[in-house]
Amino acid sequence: MATIANAFGIENALEKLGVNEINKGTSTGSNWFSEGEMISSHSPVDGKLIGKVTTTSREDYEKVIKTAQTTYKEWRKVPAPQRGEIVRQFGNKLRELKEPLGQLVSYEMGKSLQEGYGEVQEMIDICDFAVGLSRQLNGQTIPSERPGHVMREQWHPIGIVGIISAFNFPVAVWAWNTALAWICGDVCVWKGSEKAPLCSVACQNIIAAVLKENNLPEGISSIINGDYKVGEMMTTDHRVPLVSATGSTRMGRIVGATVAERFGKSLLELGGNNAIIITPTADLKVVVPGAVFGAVGTAGQRCTSTRRLIIHESVYNKVRDAIVGAYGQIVIGNPLDETKHMGPLIDKDAVNAYLAAIEKAKAEGGTVLVEGGVLDGEGFESGCYVKPAIIEAENHFEIVQHETFAPILYLMKYSGDVENAIDMQNGVAQGLSSAIMTNEMKEAEKFLSFSGSDCGIANVNIGTSGAEIGGAFGGEKETGGGRESGSDAWKVYMRRQTNTVNYSDELPLAQGIKFDL
Repeated sequence: MATIANAFGIENALEKLGVNEINKGTSTGSNWFSEGEMISSHSPVDGKLIGKVTTTSREDYEKVIKTAQTTYKEWRKVPAPQRGEIVRQFGNKLRELKEPLGQLVSYEMGKSLQEGYGEVQEMIDICDFAVGLSRQLNGQTIPSERPGHVMREQWHPIGIVGIISAFNFPVAVWAWNTALAWICGDVCVWKGSEKAPLCSVACQNIIAAVLKENNLPEGISSIINGDYKVGEMMTTDHRVPLVSATGSTRMGRIVGATVAERFGKSLLELGGNNAIIITPTADLKVVVPGAVFGAVGTAGQRCTSTRRLIIHESVYNKVRDAIVGAYGQIVIGNPLDETKHMGPLIDKDAVNAYLAAIEKAKAEGGTVLVEGGVLDGEGFESGCYVKPAIIEAENHFEIVQHETFAPILYLMKYSGDVENAIDMQNGVAQGLSSAIMTNEMKEAEKFLSFSGSDCGIANVNIGTSGAEIGGAFGGEKETGGGRESGSDAWKVYMRRQTNTVNYSDELPLAQGIKFDL
Protein backbone atom coordinates (compact mmCIF):
# COMPACT_ATOMS: atom_id res chain seq x y z
CA MET A 1 0.00 0.00 0.00
CA ALA A 2 1.33 3.45 -0.83
CA THR A 3 2.73 5.66 1.89
CA ILE A 4 0.31 8.43 1.00
CA ALA A 5 -2.58 5.99 1.39
CA ASN A 6 -1.39 4.95 4.82
CA ALA A 7 -1.09 8.58 5.83
CA PHE A 8 -4.78 9.09 5.20
CA GLY A 9 -5.95 5.90 6.87
CA ILE A 10 -6.87 3.87 3.81
CA GLU A 11 -5.61 0.59 5.26
CA ASN A 12 -7.72 1.17 8.34
CA ALA A 13 -10.71 2.06 6.16
CA LEU A 14 -10.37 -1.12 4.13
CA GLU A 15 -10.22 -3.18 7.30
CA LYS A 16 -13.36 -1.57 8.69
CA LEU A 17 -15.17 -2.26 5.41
CA GLY A 18 -14.05 -5.88 5.19
CA VAL A 19 -12.24 -5.28 1.90
CA ASN A 20 -9.35 -7.72 1.59
CA GLU A 21 -6.38 -7.83 -0.73
CA ILE A 22 -8.23 -10.45 -2.78
CA ASN A 23 -12.04 -10.49 -2.78
CA LYS A 24 -13.87 -13.40 -4.33
CA GLY A 25 -16.24 -11.27 -6.22
CA THR A 26 -19.69 -12.77 -6.57
CA SER A 27 -21.96 -12.51 -3.59
CA THR A 28 -25.50 -13.25 -2.53
CA GLY A 29 -26.14 -12.16 0.99
CA SER A 30 -23.16 -13.38 3.01
CA ASN A 31 -21.90 -16.11 0.66
CA TRP A 32 -19.04 -15.54 -1.78
CA PHE A 33 -18.25 -17.80 -4.65
CA SER A 34 -16.18 -17.29 -7.76
CA GLU A 35 -12.96 -18.52 -9.22
CA GLY A 36 -13.01 -16.27 -12.27
CA GLU A 37 -10.31 -14.01 -13.62
CA MET A 38 -9.06 -11.18 -11.43
CA ILE A 39 -9.85 -7.48 -11.72
CA SER A 40 -7.08 -5.38 -10.22
CA SER A 41 -8.13 -2.07 -8.73
CA HIS A 42 -5.41 0.58 -8.93
CA SER A 43 -5.99 3.97 -7.37
CA PRO A 44 -5.75 6.94 -9.76
CA VAL A 45 -4.46 8.89 -6.75
CA ASP A 46 -1.05 7.21 -6.70
CA GLY A 47 -1.31 4.31 -9.15
CA LYS A 48 -0.96 1.72 -6.40
CA LEU A 49 -2.83 -1.57 -6.24
CA ILE A 50 -5.64 -1.45 -3.66
CA GLY A 51 -7.00 -4.96 -4.10
CA LYS A 52 -8.37 -7.54 -6.51
CA VAL A 53 -11.83 -8.90 -7.24
CA THR A 54 -12.72 -12.02 -9.16
CA THR A 55 -15.04 -11.71 -12.12
CA THR A 56 -18.40 -13.46 -12.39
CA SER A 57 -18.64 -16.49 -14.62
CA ARG A 58 -21.81 -17.69 -16.31
CA GLU A 59 -22.11 -20.42 -13.68
CA ASP A 60 -21.72 -17.88 -10.89
CA TYR A 61 -24.32 -15.66 -12.48
CA GLU A 62 -26.84 -18.49 -12.62
CA LYS A 63 -26.34 -19.12 -8.89
CA VAL A 64 -26.94 -15.44 -8.16
CA ILE A 65 -30.12 -15.25 -10.23
CA LYS A 66 -31.59 -18.49 -8.89
CA THR A 67 -30.91 -17.36 -5.34
CA ALA A 68 -32.48 -13.98 -6.11
CA GLN A 69 -35.57 -15.66 -7.60
CA THR A 70 -36.07 -17.80 -4.50
CA THR A 71 -35.49 -14.88 -2.17
CA TYR A 72 -37.88 -12.61 -4.04
CA LYS A 73 -40.79 -14.95 -3.38
CA GLU A 74 -40.23 -14.52 0.36
CA TRP A 75 -39.10 -10.87 0.45
CA ARG A 76 -42.19 -9.59 -1.38
CA LYS A 77 -44.37 -11.08 1.38
CA VAL A 78 -42.67 -8.96 4.04
CA PRO A 79 -44.86 -5.89 4.78
CA ALA A 80 -43.42 -2.76 3.21
CA PRO A 81 -42.87 -0.95 6.55
CA GLN A 82 -40.85 -3.92 7.75
CA ARG A 83 -38.79 -3.76 4.57
CA GLY A 84 -38.33 -0.10 5.40
CA GLU A 85 -36.96 -1.07 8.79
CA ILE A 86 -34.18 -3.03 7.07
CA VAL A 87 -33.35 0.01 4.95
CA ARG A 88 -33.33 2.13 8.12
CA GLN A 89 -30.77 -0.20 9.67
CA PHE A 90 -28.71 -0.09 6.50
CA GLY A 91 -28.74 3.72 6.64
CA ASN A 92 -27.54 3.60 10.24
CA LYS A 93 -24.68 1.29 9.27
CA LEU A 94 -23.72 3.82 6.62
CA ARG A 95 -23.69 6.55 9.26
CA GLU A 96 -21.28 4.47 11.32
CA LEU A 97 -19.06 3.77 8.31
CA LYS A 98 -19.36 7.11 6.49
CA GLU A 99 -15.72 8.01 7.07
CA PRO A 100 -14.06 4.78 5.85
CA LEU A 101 -16.48 4.33 2.94
CA GLY A 102 -16.01 7.96 1.89
CA GLN A 103 -12.25 7.45 2.03
CA LEU A 104 -12.48 4.35 -0.15
CA VAL A 105 -14.65 6.19 -2.69
CA SER A 106 -12.13 9.02 -2.79
CA TYR A 107 -9.10 6.76 -3.09
CA GLU A 108 -10.49 4.23 -5.58
CA MET A 109 -12.34 6.71 -7.80
CA GLY A 110 -10.24 9.84 -7.31
CA LYS A 111 -12.85 12.40 -6.26
CA SER A 112 -12.15 14.79 -3.41
CA LEU A 113 -12.61 13.48 0.11
CA GLN A 114 -15.44 15.94 0.72
CA GLU A 115 -17.19 14.56 -2.37
CA GLY A 116 -16.52 11.02 -1.15
CA TYR A 117 -18.21 11.81 2.14
CA GLY A 118 -20.97 13.57 0.22
CA GLU A 119 -21.61 10.48 -1.84
CA VAL A 120 -22.06 8.36 1.27
CA GLN A 121 -24.36 11.06 2.66
CA GLU A 122 -26.48 10.66 -0.48
CA MET A 123 -26.79 6.98 0.39
CA ILE A 124 -27.91 7.86 3.91
CA ASP A 125 -30.38 10.41 2.57
CA ILE A 126 -32.01 7.98 0.13
CA CYS A 127 -32.34 5.44 2.93
CA ASP A 128 -34.16 8.03 5.04
CA PHE A 129 -36.39 8.88 2.09
CA ALA A 130 -37.11 5.21 1.40
CA VAL A 131 -37.99 4.47 5.03
CA GLY A 132 -40.73 7.08 4.97
CA LEU A 133 -41.85 5.95 1.53
CA SER A 134 -42.27 2.38 2.77
CA ARG A 135 -45.52 3.52 4.43
CA GLN A 136 -46.69 5.47 1.38
CA LEU A 137 -46.65 3.09 -1.59
CA ASN A 138 -50.15 4.23 -2.30
CA GLY A 139 -52.46 3.40 -5.16
CA GLN A 140 -55.72 5.27 -5.64
CA THR A 141 -59.44 4.74 -5.71
CA ILE A 142 -61.01 5.63 -9.05
CA PRO A 143 -64.71 6.46 -9.55
CA SER A 144 -66.49 3.82 -11.61
CA GLU A 145 -69.13 4.62 -14.22
CA ARG A 146 -71.07 1.50 -13.13
CA PRO A 147 -73.25 1.43 -10.04
CA GLY A 148 -72.13 -0.91 -7.28
CA HIS A 149 -68.57 -0.96 -8.60
CA VAL A 150 -65.30 0.45 -7.34
CA MET A 151 -62.00 0.77 -9.22
CA ARG A 152 -58.65 0.71 -7.52
CA GLU A 153 -55.02 0.99 -8.55
CA GLN A 154 -52.42 -1.15 -6.82
CA TRP A 155 -48.65 -1.32 -7.05
CA HIS A 156 -46.85 -4.65 -6.75
CA PRO A 157 -43.15 -5.59 -6.66
CA ILE A 158 -41.62 -6.16 -10.07
CA GLY A 159 -39.06 -8.86 -9.15
CA ILE A 160 -35.32 -8.81 -9.71
CA VAL A 161 -33.86 -5.37 -10.40
CA GLY A 162 -30.55 -5.36 -12.27
CA ILE A 163 -28.35 -2.34 -11.55
CA ILE A 164 -25.41 -1.30 -13.72
CA SER A 165 -23.54 1.68 -12.27
CA ALA A 166 -20.64 3.82 -13.46
CA PHE A 167 -17.28 4.62 -11.87
CA ASN A 168 -17.97 8.29 -11.17
CA PHE A 169 -20.53 7.59 -8.44
CA PRO A 170 -19.45 4.10 -7.41
CA VAL A 171 -21.82 3.78 -4.43
CA ALA A 172 -24.54 6.47 -4.45
CA VAL A 173 -26.29 5.53 -7.68
CA TRP A 174 -26.58 1.93 -6.52
CA ALA A 175 -28.16 3.14 -3.29
CA TRP A 176 -30.60 5.40 -5.17
CA ASN A 177 -31.88 2.31 -6.91
CA THR A 178 -31.59 -0.37 -4.31
CA ALA A 179 -33.07 1.50 -1.34
CA LEU A 180 -36.24 2.16 -3.34
CA ALA A 181 -36.31 -1.31 -4.90
CA TRP A 182 -36.00 -2.97 -1.50
CA ILE A 183 -38.90 -1.11 0.08
CA CYS A 184 -40.94 -1.90 -3.03
CA GLY A 185 -40.38 -5.62 -2.38
CA ASP A 186 -37.78 -6.23 -5.08
CA VAL A 187 -34.39 -7.90 -4.82
CA CYS A 188 -31.32 -6.43 -6.50
CA VAL A 189 -28.35 -7.70 -8.50
CA TRP A 190 -25.66 -5.06 -8.92
CA LYS A 191 -22.84 -4.86 -11.43
CA GLY A 192 -20.65 -2.04 -10.23
CA SER A 193 -18.02 -0.44 -12.40
CA GLU A 194 -14.97 -2.59 -13.06
CA LYS A 195 -12.98 0.63 -12.52
CA ALA A 196 -14.07 0.83 -8.86
CA PRO A 197 -14.97 -2.74 -7.86
CA LEU A 198 -13.92 -2.54 -4.23
CA CYS A 199 -16.60 0.04 -3.52
CA SER A 200 -19.27 -2.49 -4.47
CA VAL A 201 -17.60 -5.16 -2.32
CA ALA A 202 -17.64 -2.78 0.65
CA CYS A 203 -21.33 -1.92 0.17
CA GLN A 204 -22.25 -5.58 -0.16
CA ASN A 205 -20.43 -6.32 3.08
CA ILE A 206 -22.42 -3.62 4.86
CA ILE A 207 -25.86 -4.80 3.70
CA ALA A 208 -24.89 -8.45 4.19
CA ALA A 209 -24.23 -7.71 7.87
CA VAL A 210 -27.68 -6.10 8.21
CA LEU A 211 -29.38 -9.07 6.55
CA LYS A 212 -27.53 -11.53 8.78
CA GLU A 213 -28.46 -9.62 11.93
CA ASN A 214 -32.13 -9.84 10.91
CA ASN A 215 -32.05 -13.51 9.86
CA LEU A 216 -33.12 -12.57 6.36
CA PRO A 217 -32.58 -14.80 3.32
CA GLU A 218 -29.69 -14.41 0.96
CA GLY A 219 -30.28 -12.78 -2.37
CA ILE A 220 -32.00 -9.57 -1.29
CA SER A 221 -28.76 -7.92 -2.35
CA SER A 222 -26.19 -9.46 -4.69
CA ILE A 223 -23.19 -8.23 -6.64
CA ILE A 224 -21.59 -9.47 -9.81
CA ASN A 225 -18.28 -8.23 -11.22
CA GLY A 226 -16.73 -7.80 -14.62
CA ASP A 227 -16.86 -5.83 -17.83
CA TYR A 228 -19.71 -5.30 -20.29
CA LYS A 229 -19.98 -9.03 -20.92
CA VAL A 230 -21.19 -9.56 -17.36
CA GLY A 231 -23.65 -6.72 -17.84
CA GLU A 232 -24.96 -8.46 -20.94
CA MET A 233 -25.93 -11.45 -18.81
CA MET A 234 -28.49 -9.23 -17.10
CA THR A 235 -29.66 -7.18 -20.08
CA THR A 236 -30.49 -10.34 -22.06
CA ASP A 237 -32.04 -12.19 -19.10
CA HIS A 238 -35.85 -12.33 -19.13
CA ARG A 239 -35.72 -13.16 -15.40
CA VAL A 240 -34.61 -9.57 -14.76
CA PRO A 241 -37.68 -7.45 -15.57
CA LEU A 242 -35.98 -4.11 -14.88
CA VAL A 243 -32.43 -3.02 -15.70
CA SER A 244 -31.29 0.34 -14.34
CA ALA A 245 -28.16 1.43 -16.20
CA THR A 246 -26.00 4.49 -15.68
CA GLY A 247 -23.28 5.34 -18.18
CA SER A 248 -22.61 6.67 -21.64
CA THR A 249 -25.18 7.27 -24.34
CA ARG A 250 -23.46 4.61 -26.42
CA MET A 251 -23.92 2.07 -23.64
CA GLY A 252 -27.52 3.17 -23.11
CA ARG A 253 -28.45 2.58 -26.74
CA ILE A 254 -27.26 -1.01 -26.45
CA VAL A 255 -28.90 -1.68 -23.09
CA GLY A 256 -32.17 0.00 -24.02
CA ALA A 257 -32.52 -1.88 -27.29
CA THR A 258 -31.53 -5.22 -25.77
CA VAL A 259 -33.92 -4.98 -22.83
CA ALA A 260 -36.76 -3.68 -25.02
CA GLU A 261 -36.32 -6.59 -27.43
CA ARG A 262 -37.34 -8.97 -24.65
CA PHE A 263 -40.10 -6.57 -23.47
CA GLY A 264 -38.26 -5.72 -20.28
CA LYS A 265 -38.13 -2.29 -18.67
CA SER A 266 -35.04 -0.10 -18.55
CA LEU A 267 -34.19 2.95 -16.49
CA LEU A 268 -31.45 4.83 -18.33
CA GLU A 269 -29.28 7.60 -16.88
CA LEU A 270 -26.90 8.56 -19.67
CA GLY A 271 -24.74 11.43 -20.87
CA GLY A 272 -25.06 15.12 -20.10
CA ASN A 273 -23.90 18.25 -21.91
CA ASN A 274 -24.96 20.74 -19.33
CA ALA A 275 -24.99 24.51 -19.70
CA ILE A 276 -25.35 27.53 -17.45
CA ILE A 277 -26.92 30.61 -19.03
CA ILE A 278 -25.50 33.82 -17.56
CA THR A 279 -27.67 36.88 -18.11
CA PRO A 280 -26.82 40.59 -17.67
CA THR A 281 -28.37 40.68 -14.18
CA ALA A 282 -26.53 37.61 -12.86
CA ASP A 283 -24.73 37.97 -9.55
CA LEU A 284 -21.04 37.06 -9.95
CA LYS A 285 -20.88 35.93 -6.31
CA VAL A 286 -23.26 33.14 -7.34
CA VAL A 287 -22.01 32.60 -10.87
CA VAL A 288 -18.34 31.96 -10.12
CA PRO A 289 -18.57 29.21 -7.46
CA GLY A 290 -21.52 27.58 -9.22
CA ALA A 291 -19.74 27.44 -12.57
CA VAL A 292 -16.31 26.49 -11.26
CA PHE A 293 -17.52 23.68 -8.99
CA GLY A 294 -19.79 22.44 -11.77
CA ALA A 295 -16.86 22.30 -14.18
CA VAL A 296 -14.06 20.92 -11.99
CA GLY A 297 -15.89 18.98 -9.27
CA THR A 298 -15.05 15.26 -9.58
CA ALA A 299 -12.54 16.45 -12.20
CA GLY A 300 -15.41 17.05 -14.61
CA GLN A 301 -16.50 13.41 -14.42
CA ARG A 302 -20.11 13.93 -13.34
CA CYS A 303 -23.00 13.46 -15.71
CA THR A 304 -24.19 16.83 -14.36
CA SER A 305 -20.81 18.57 -14.79
CA THR A 306 -20.98 22.01 -16.35
CA ARG A 307 -19.67 21.77 -19.91
CA ARG A 308 -20.84 25.09 -21.38
CA LEU A 309 -21.23 28.68 -20.18
CA ILE A 310 -23.58 30.67 -22.40
CA ILE A 311 -22.89 34.30 -21.48
CA HIS A 312 -24.66 37.45 -22.64
CA GLU A 313 -22.36 39.58 -24.74
CA SER A 314 -22.85 42.63 -22.50
CA VAL A 315 -21.24 40.89 -19.51
CA TYR A 316 -19.10 38.37 -21.36
CA ASN A 317 -15.71 39.94 -20.66
CA LYS A 318 -16.48 40.48 -16.97
CA VAL A 319 -17.70 36.93 -16.47
CA ARG A 320 -14.87 35.42 -18.51
CA ASP A 321 -12.22 37.26 -16.51
CA ALA A 322 -13.82 36.25 -13.20
CA ILE A 323 -13.97 32.57 -14.17
CA VAL A 324 -10.40 32.56 -15.50
CA GLY A 325 -9.24 34.24 -12.30
CA ALA A 326 -10.99 31.63 -10.17
CA TYR A 327 -9.29 28.82 -12.08
CA GLY A 328 -5.97 30.25 -10.95
CA GLN A 329 -6.95 29.41 -7.38
CA ILE A 330 -7.78 25.73 -7.98
CA VAL A 331 -5.43 23.41 -6.12
CA ILE A 332 -4.92 19.99 -7.70
CA GLY A 333 -3.54 16.96 -5.93
CA ASN A 334 -4.23 13.97 -3.72
CA PRO A 335 -8.00 14.10 -3.16
CA LEU A 336 -7.69 12.66 0.36
CA ASP A 337 -6.07 15.95 1.31
CA GLU A 338 -9.01 18.27 1.98
CA THR A 339 -6.99 21.34 0.95
CA LYS A 340 -7.14 20.12 -2.66
CA HIS A 341 -10.04 21.10 -4.91
CA MET A 342 -9.54 18.56 -7.67
CA GLY A 343 -8.12 15.06 -7.87
CA PRO A 344 -7.20 12.86 -10.83
CA LEU A 345 -9.15 11.46 -13.74
CA ILE A 346 -10.13 7.82 -13.34
CA ASP A 347 -7.42 6.37 -15.60
CA LYS A 348 -5.07 7.07 -18.49
CA ASP A 349 -7.74 6.34 -21.09
CA ALA A 350 -9.69 9.25 -19.63
CA VAL A 351 -6.55 11.40 -19.79
CA ASN A 352 -6.11 10.58 -23.47
CA ALA A 353 -9.76 11.43 -24.19
CA TYR A 354 -9.27 14.76 -22.39
CA LEU A 355 -6.18 15.61 -24.44
CA ALA A 356 -7.89 14.62 -27.68
CA ALA A 357 -10.89 16.84 -26.88
CA ILE A 358 -8.69 19.87 -26.32
CA GLU A 359 -6.91 19.31 -29.63
CA LYS A 360 -10.24 18.82 -31.40
CA ALA A 361 -11.60 22.07 -29.96
CA LYS A 362 -8.52 23.98 -31.09
CA ALA A 363 -8.71 22.40 -34.55
CA GLU A 364 -12.32 23.54 -34.89
CA GLY A 365 -11.35 27.13 -34.09
CA GLY A 366 -11.57 27.30 -30.31
CA THR A 367 -9.42 29.74 -28.36
CA VAL A 368 -7.75 28.41 -25.24
CA LEU A 369 -8.14 30.75 -22.26
CA VAL A 370 -6.77 28.40 -19.60
CA GLU A 371 -4.28 25.84 -20.82
CA GLY A 372 -4.83 22.21 -20.02
CA GLY A 373 -2.25 19.48 -19.85
CA VAL A 374 -1.09 16.51 -17.81
CA LEU A 375 0.63 17.11 -14.50
CA ASP A 376 3.76 15.18 -13.55
CA GLY A 377 6.36 15.17 -10.83
CA GLU A 378 5.99 14.53 -7.11
CA GLY A 379 2.45 13.71 -6.11
CA PHE A 380 1.34 13.13 -9.70
CA GLU A 381 3.07 9.80 -10.36
CA SER A 382 -0.12 8.02 -11.43
CA GLY A 383 -0.23 10.05 -14.65
CA CYS A 384 -3.95 10.73 -14.17
CA TYR A 385 -3.80 14.33 -12.96
CA VAL A 386 -4.71 17.03 -15.47
CA LYS A 387 -5.23 20.78 -15.41
CA PRO A 388 -8.76 22.12 -15.91
CA ALA A 389 -9.05 23.93 -19.23
CA ILE A 390 -11.24 26.78 -20.47
CA ILE A 391 -11.83 27.21 -24.20
CA GLU A 392 -13.81 29.85 -26.07
CA ALA A 393 -15.91 27.93 -28.57
CA GLU A 394 -19.07 27.91 -30.65
CA ASN A 395 -22.05 25.79 -29.74
CA HIS A 396 -22.08 24.12 -33.14
CA PHE A 397 -18.53 22.74 -32.82
CA GLU A 398 -18.64 18.97 -33.10
CA ILE A 399 -16.60 18.53 -29.93
CA VAL A 400 -18.94 20.84 -28.01
CA GLN A 401 -21.93 18.79 -29.15
CA HIS A 402 -20.51 15.71 -27.42
CA GLU A 403 -19.89 14.96 -23.78
CA THR A 404 -16.26 14.84 -22.72
CA PHE A 405 -15.87 13.35 -19.25
CA ALA A 406 -13.11 15.74 -18.17
CA PRO A 407 -12.60 19.26 -16.76
CA ILE A 408 -13.00 21.18 -20.02
CA LEU A 409 -15.30 24.22 -19.94
CA TYR A 410 -16.49 25.89 -23.12
CA LEU A 411 -17.37 29.60 -23.07
CA MET A 412 -19.65 31.16 -25.68
CA LYS A 413 -21.64 34.35 -26.19
CA TYR A 414 -25.28 35.02 -26.84
CA SER A 415 -26.95 38.24 -27.85
CA GLY A 416 -30.46 39.58 -27.65
CA ASP A 417 -33.13 38.02 -25.43
CA VAL A 418 -32.82 35.01 -23.15
CA GLU A 419 -34.74 32.91 -25.68
CA ASN A 420 -31.61 32.92 -27.84
CA ALA A 421 -29.58 31.50 -24.97
CA ILE A 422 -32.22 28.86 -24.27
CA ASP A 423 -32.09 27.81 -27.93
CA MET A 424 -28.33 27.40 -27.64
CA GLN A 425 -28.62 25.45 -24.42
CA ASN A 426 -31.20 23.12 -25.95
CA GLY A 427 -29.20 22.79 -29.14
CA VAL A 428 -27.41 19.58 -28.13
CA ALA A 429 -28.52 15.95 -28.17
CA GLN A 430 -28.34 15.52 -24.40
CA GLY A 431 -30.90 16.81 -21.91
CA LEU A 432 -29.85 16.19 -18.33
CA SER A 433 -29.13 19.32 -16.28
CA SER A 434 -29.35 23.04 -16.97
CA ALA A 435 -29.18 26.31 -15.09
CA ILE A 436 -29.72 30.03 -15.49
CA MET A 437 -28.10 32.79 -13.48
CA THR A 438 -30.41 35.80 -13.39
CA ASN A 439 -32.10 38.25 -11.06
CA GLU A 440 -34.84 38.93 -13.60
CA MET A 441 -38.02 37.02 -12.74
CA LYS A 442 -39.28 36.97 -16.31
CA GLU A 443 -36.08 35.36 -17.57
CA ALA A 444 -36.19 32.73 -14.85
CA GLU A 445 -39.81 31.86 -15.59
CA LYS A 446 -39.19 31.67 -19.34
CA PHE A 447 -36.33 29.29 -18.66
CA LEU A 448 -38.59 27.07 -16.53
CA SER A 449 -41.59 27.20 -18.86
CA PHE A 450 -42.69 24.58 -21.41
CA SER A 451 -40.78 26.52 -24.06
CA GLY A 452 -37.67 26.88 -21.90
CA SER A 453 -35.07 24.31 -20.89
CA ASP A 454 -35.67 20.86 -22.38
CA CYS A 455 -33.66 19.13 -19.65
CA GLY A 456 -34.88 16.91 -16.86
CA ILE A 457 -33.25 19.28 -14.34
CA ALA A 458 -33.57 23.07 -14.61
CA ASN A 459 -32.10 25.30 -11.90
CA VAL A 460 -32.19 29.02 -11.19
CA ASN A 461 -29.21 30.68 -9.53
CA ILE A 462 -27.49 27.42 -8.68
CA GLY A 463 -25.23 25.35 -10.89
CA THR A 464 -25.93 22.21 -12.91
CA SER A 465 -24.13 19.86 -10.53
CA GLY A 466 -25.42 18.56 -7.23
CA ALA A 467 -28.97 17.26 -6.76
CA GLU A 468 -30.98 16.65 -3.61
CA ILE A 469 -32.60 13.30 -2.87
CA GLY A 470 -36.15 14.64 -2.70
CA GLY A 471 -36.48 15.39 -6.40
CA ALA A 472 -36.56 12.90 -9.25
CA PHE A 473 -33.16 12.76 -10.97
CA GLY A 474 -32.79 12.18 -14.69
CA GLY A 475 -32.94 13.71 -18.14
CA GLU A 476 -34.48 13.74 -21.58
CA LYS A 477 -33.34 13.13 -25.17
CA GLU A 478 -30.08 11.16 -25.30
CA THR A 479 -29.86 11.22 -21.51
CA GLY A 480 -32.35 8.36 -21.67
CA GLY A 481 -35.50 9.60 -19.97
CA GLY A 482 -35.03 7.67 -16.73
CA ARG A 483 -35.83 9.00 -13.25
CA GLU A 484 -34.20 7.90 -10.01
CA SER A 485 -34.18 8.99 -6.39
CA GLY A 486 -37.05 11.17 -5.14
CA SER A 487 -40.59 12.22 -6.03
CA ASP A 488 -42.49 9.24 -7.53
CA ALA A 489 -39.43 7.55 -9.05
CA TRP A 490 -40.34 4.50 -6.93
CA LYS A 491 -43.02 3.57 -9.42
CA VAL A 492 -40.53 2.26 -11.97
CA TYR A 493 -39.55 -0.48 -9.50
CA MET A 494 -43.13 -1.76 -9.32
CA ARG A 495 -45.86 -2.96 -11.64
CA ARG A 496 -49.19 -1.20 -11.81
CA GLN A 497 -52.44 -3.13 -11.51
CA THR A 498 -55.97 -1.81 -12.00
CA ASN A 499 -58.72 -3.60 -10.05
CA THR A 500 -62.46 -3.38 -10.55
CA VAL A 501 -64.70 -4.83 -7.84
CA ASN A 502 -68.41 -5.44 -8.34
CA TYR A 503 -70.20 -5.47 -5.00
CA SER A 504 -73.72 -5.28 -6.51
CA ASP A 505 -76.13 -8.05 -7.49
CA GLU A 506 -76.05 -7.03 -11.16
CA LEU A 507 -73.46 -7.20 -13.94
CA PRO A 508 -73.62 -3.94 -15.87
CA LEU A 509 -71.01 -3.70 -18.63
CA ALA A 510 -68.77 -0.74 -19.23
CA GLN A 511 -69.74 1.86 -21.83
CA GLY A 512 -73.39 0.82 -21.38
CA ILE A 513 -72.99 -2.25 -23.59
CA LYS A 514 -75.96 -4.67 -23.49
CA PHE A 515 -75.32 -8.39 -23.54
CA ASP A 516 -78.54 -10.11 -22.52
CA LEU A 517 -78.81 -13.89 -22.33
